[in-house]
Amino acid sequence: MIKLIVLDVDGCLSDGSLIYTSDGIELKAFNVKDGLGITTWIKIGNDVAIITGKNSKMVQRRAEELGIKHCYQGIKNKGEVLKKLINSLGLKNYEVSAIGDDLNDYAMLKLVGKSFTPNDGVDDIKGIVNFVLSRNGGDGAVREMIDILVEQNDQKDDFLGVWL
Repeated sequence: MIKLIVLDVDGCLSDGSLIYTSDGIELKAFNVKDGLGITTWIKIGNDVAIITGKNSKMVQRRAEELGIKHCYQGIKNKGEVLKKLINSLGLKNYEVSAIGDDLNDYAMLKLVGKSFTPNDGVDDIKGIVNFVLSRNGGDGAVREMIDILVEQNDQKDDFLGVWL
């Protein structure tokens, strides 16, 4: 059973676009379906972490909005951070799932029991993951992953029950 999902941001929670205003302010778009899936995943007793290579106030804000307690930004070695997180939570690697879309996610994806990439993930990542999703990053890929895991965890009734 998967108890923790680990999310990359750019290319997974967002479409990977970097938009800057004329004042140099960075903007990101997040998908509300991903957000509802994440909050529901947490409400049924599971955990979520973000491990991302960039630092962004928007990512911290989004994590707080969604109730994500583990948010690691500016990470160069995602695998190392994930190993420490798994140990600190007392989990086994097979109880963890992750989504990533590019080479900096490789080590993280190789550590987990179930790995995912969005449909527009790079070919080298598509070649190592357990699931290539039908949705692109920022377009509901994280929600698609959560829906698959909820089904495999036999938590569908709990997941739906949060909102019924």
